Amino acid sequence: MFIQVITGPNLNMLGKREPGIYGSETLDSIIGRCKTLAAELDCKLEAFQSNHEGALVDKIQECAAIKCDGILINPAAYGHTSIAMRDALLTVGIPFVEVHLSNIHAREEFRRRSMISDLAAGIVLGFGAESYLIGLRGLVEKLRRA
Repeated sequence: MFIQVITGPNLNMLGKREPGIYGSETLDSIIGRCKTLAAELDCKLEAFQSNHEGALVDKIQECAAIKCDGILINPAAYGHTSIAMRDALLTVGIPFVEVHLSNIHAREEFRRRSMISDLAAGIVLGFGAESYLIGLRGLVEKLRRA
């Protein structure tokens, strides 16, 4: 089983960016933990981060070409605004879990709406870095049951 992790803008700044909201763990550390869990779950996992919407859309489309089984995605701010990412996820038809470090529903009004949640196989938010691990476990279980 092959899982692609896709992370959006500013997540490369984790550990420095508003630690009171996003925690002090770096993205590299979170991805390392995901890779360890993926190995335990007998999965291959690769990660991609970009601050550029088009690069994220390209990566989503590439997932179909390389026969990715599932996507774990933290769209970050683009989750609230990007119709292009929504269209890409809809087009490829690959099951995905949306994750957020913070509880977007307890934040500013503009962060409470996600452009992709209704397409997701599941959503995990508000557990900090653990959101990724919970999301990965859920995605793998859902794919194995399918």
